[in-house]
Amino acid sequence: MCQFHTDEYIDFLSRVTPDNLDMFQKESVKFNVGDDCPVFDGLYEYCGISGGGSMEGAARLNRGKCDIAVNYAGGLHHAKKSEASGFCYLNDIVLGIIELLRYHPRVLYIDIDVHHGDGVEEAFYTTDRVMTCSFHKYGEFFPGTGELRDIGVGKGKNYAVNVPLRDGIDDGTYKSVFEPVISKIMEWYQPSAIVLQCGGDSLSGDRLGCFNLSMKGHANCVNFCKSLGVPLMILGGGGYTMRNVARTWAFETGLLNNEILDLDLPYNDYYEYYGPDYKLDVRPSNMYNANSPEYLDKIMTQIFSNLESTKFAPSVQINDVPRDAEDLGDEDEDLPDAIDTKGGSQFARDNIITPKTEFY
Repeated sequence: MCQFHTDEYIDFLSRVTPDNLDMFQKESVKFNVGDDCPVFDGLYEYCGISGGGSMEGAARLNRGKCDIAVNYAGGLHHAKKSEASGFCYLNDIVLGIIELLRYHPRVLYIDIDVHHGDGVEEAFYTTDRVMTCSFHKYGEFFPGTGELRDIGVGKGKNYAVNVPLRDGIDDGTYKSVFEPVISKIMEWYQPSAIVLQCGGDSLSGDRLGCFNLSMKGHANCVNFCKSLGVPLMILGGGGYTMRNVARTWAFETGLLNNEILDLDLPYNDYYEYYGPDYKLDVRPSNMYNANSPEYLDKIMTQIFSNLESTKFAPSVQINDVPRDAEDLGDEDEDLPDAIDTKGGSQFARDNIITPKTEFY
């Protein structure tokens, strides 16, 4: 966890409970814990499950043990280095991407949550090793970031892509901007791994969202990223009409396994949650789509111009990355350092591709 977050913040998360919260009032204010990020029993364990899932998924992609890794408990894109935010305590996405960077020179992060992926963008805002691309509602809407002109700084200039959208975007309109933008990024940036945050609050009818995507429209983004043919990590995210999130992630899991699931739900213990139609489907409403073709064309024109200003497929000096500890077997004795149970040998952890100049 401390590969990204500060030791002090993680120590706080590991110690605070609802029973002793009064003893941590100063720290709670400092770390923004409270209000929309309350303390609850099992908070630290929850963070470990979420973060560990994304890190393990990334490690399995690195080792070639899978082509697609899925962690729907992850996707907590608002958490900062030493601050909770927007229901997010630990930024599992950043931790997973850091693990991917051990083997991959360039990683593309895509976010289809209705909220801007501010925590991930901030973490990689000054590097060209990670390109972040967020499709989100922009305006008087949490977290209030993600303008079109927010493109990164320093070495990371033009490696942050923001697609600020308006209320009511539907399947066809979303596809008309999502696929061209991602295709252009793939052509120009050529990432060797993709992380896709699949926040379900961009679905129609979400309690906190304002988009109008159907289940199939949302799933089209997942299927499109799968078709790109590079190692892919699928993460969860927001979603506040739970039955619709469950429907959509189930359908998308089927797509990832090349299966089209039957839309008639089988009877189970939770069957009554999905009435009155009992279908594996989320339909759009008749809400007004405020995203005009002219508005979206203007956005894409600016994004494409920014991409053409970047260095084509930036490279990084890659050192040899030793095999992970679990694959070393009896050869461990030949290594100069003993095995560290927290993350392989010290030798392995020292020989990673992350340059010393990386800030995180």
